Amino acid sequence: MRRILFVCHGNICRSAMAEYICKQIRPDIYCESRACSYEEEGNDIYPPAKRCLDRNGITYKRHHAHRISQKDYENFDEIYVMDHSNMYLINRIIKDDKHKISYLAAEEIDDPWYTGDFDGVYEQLYEAIENL
Repeated sequence: MRRILFVCHGNICRSAMAEYICKQIRPDIYCESRACSYEEEGNDIYPPAKRCLDRNGITYKRHHAHRISQKDYENFDEIYVMDHSNMYLINRIIKDDKHKISYLAAEEIDDPWYTGDFDGVYEQLYEAIENL
């Protein structure tokens, strides 16, 4: 089974949403999610992201945001980031000598923390995960 890790800035919006979308629509993939910062360490999914998942029938459980570690790099086959900022930060944390880290989609996945467009981000994530 493929082991995939989704990474965004705080692990309370995009990467957490991606994790639960993937678990529901791609049961052939084992997945988790992480942050590339400590800013939201231990926090649950951001409430507007939860409401978006609810509207789309995606189940989730209590989430605890965590920053990516070298151990995560070793334990996952593929690591997907959402935007250029995430790529910059993750490359400061982990040396990608096995070429596991890439972008989830051809275009950046917008950060709904700033845009407020959780439904648009849901669509971006859903499409990208379908195409994994």
